[in-house]
Amino acid sequence: MLLLRSEEHASRWTAARGMPRGAFLSVEQQWRLARAWYADRLDPRFRRRTAEEAEALFAEIGMTGPFWSLGR
Repeated sequence: MLLLRSEEHASRWTAARGMPRGAFLSVEQQWRLARAWYADRLDPRFRRRTAEEAEALFAEIGMTGPFWSLGR
């Protein structure tokens, strides 16, 4: 993951390196994802999320589209 100033900066950065552009998340979305994703990791009853659960979490945070599909 790279932290870039804007979507324009991301486009310039990837173009300069000949790389395809992936998804763009705001800092707020990254924080919301991290908090939700790791909130229960220390719980002894922790279990890995299913693909469906992960995609539902992504959608809740606004992470939608083909990039976020887990290929079910």
